[in-house]
Amino acid sequence: MLFNSYAFLFAFLPATLALYFLLGRRSATAAIGFLALASLIFYGWWNPRYLLLLCGSVIFNYLVGRYFARSPQRERGDRAVLWLGIAGNLALLGTFKYAAFFAVNANALAGLALPIPHIVLPLGISFFTFTQIAYLVDAYRKEVREYRFIHYGLFVTFFPHLLAGPVLHHAEVMPQFAQAKSLRFDAENFAVGLTIFAIGLFKKVVLADGIAEFATPVFDAAGRGVTLSFLAAWGGVLCYTFQLYFDFSGYSDMAIGLARLFGIVFPANFNSPYKAASIIDFWRRWHMTLSRFLRDYLYIPLGGGRCHPLRRHANLMITMLLGGLWHGAGWTFVIWGGLHGLYLVFNHGWRALRKRWFPRYALPPASARALAQLLTFLAVVVAWVFFRADSLSAAQAMLEGMAGLHGISKADPYYFGAPQLKGLLAMFVIAWGLPNAQQLLHRYRPVIATYAGEILAPGRLNWRPSAAWALLTAVLLLAAAINLTHVSEFLYYQF
Repeated sequence: MLFNSYAFLFAFLPATLALYFLLGRRSATAAIGFLALASLIFYGWWNPRYLLLLCGSVIFNYLVGRYFARSPQRERGDRAVLWLGIAGNLALLGTFKYAAFFAVNANALAGLALPIPHIVLPLGISFFTFTQIAYLVDAYRKEVREYRFIHYGLFVTFFPHLLAGPVLHHAEVMPQFAQAKSLRFDAENFAVGLTIFAIGLFKKVVLADGIAEFATPVFDAAGRGVTLSFLAAWGGVLCYTFQLYFDFSGYSDMAIGLARLFGIVFPANFNSPYKAASIIDFWRRWHMTLSRFLRDYLYIPLGGGRCHPLRRHANLMITMLLGGLWHGAGWTFVIWGGLHGLYLVFNHGWRALRKRWFPRYALPPASARALAQLLTFLAVVVAWVFFRADSLSAAQAMLEGMAGLHGISKADPYYFGAPQLKGLLAMFVIAWGLPNAQQLLHRYRPVIATYAGEILAPGRLNWRPSAAWALLTAVLLLAAAINLTHVSEFLYYQF
């Protein structure tokens, strides 16, 4: 089931909210159990067969976590059980997500004749797998305090985050399910949640899906080997740059808003990343819960930044390469991750070099930040080519066009014209000129800060429960509802 569908908006969501709060008046266990069941129905709507996979994963990880709860101190054998639990999760993920990729490459490199499995990727498998790996590691470290199965099951399956994040941390979310106030309808929670959801739905249905009609034909043409001109290639990649931005930003806002309707506050997952003034800053703003997971459960265990600079740079590259592979089973994703790894290495290197050799030389702050934002944005856009391209040859065709190797021709059938330009200008204004949803509602604690001090007040433009904001929310919902005739999946579903 999709958030941007009539079935969800006008049937599933209102019925689930009403029954949850009705049961919450009588029994916390019944309400939580019902919400977990409703989340399973939400997941199974797409393909009921994968409910067994999800439930099996939840039960397996819960039992491993309970094993660590038998003693307040680590005991002999705990590490082996932890590795067994992690291996079980990675085996599940690898079977469904990477089996075909590895078979194809083994056949090509080693001359084997392995059968190529044709497996439909279960929705959300990367997200609920990473969420549970983090839970196991923290249970092993004796940092978990909640072991009730019903709460754990809801923590993993809670439908707002189940399909495309954020990657939840048990310490942030599980205690909220145990609070009595989360079981009662709250007008403020409803107003805050509905506003954030409306902003997210508008981003997805109107902005992201609207610009997608310009991006998709260009990348499809590159995949067919069509020669692209400078304007066509840059127009296509910029349209995709904002399609992905508003698609993923929209989903993140909807997830946060839906959770808030149920009295649950999610961690921030998206904080205007195109305003970043460095790649380091970009990864503190883009898919923030994933970058936090990679930092806490991969980069730091590898040694993090506490070791020799060369080792630190190697740790960054390993983390980003695996982060790229997490996004998809293909060499284009590996290259995308590798590019961001190189960006981060150069970013750290430049900071060290500048601090040592040029401590007194700097542009005026406003000029320096504008230049840094532009360079960061261009670097991100180039990397998006590999993220979106269906093959290395398609990425090469896009990059050749962007480099101007095939000229600047208005005769190109994929010429970047006035409709695309108007759409992009609107996207630029919204992405750079307006505060995001978390900033608009910062007075009402819309999210848990993933990184300290990340949500800044927007100045004069502050949301408050008023008739004007209610009218704007209604307009956003109406505009989105009108455009629901062509329902499209979220881009991050495929990851």
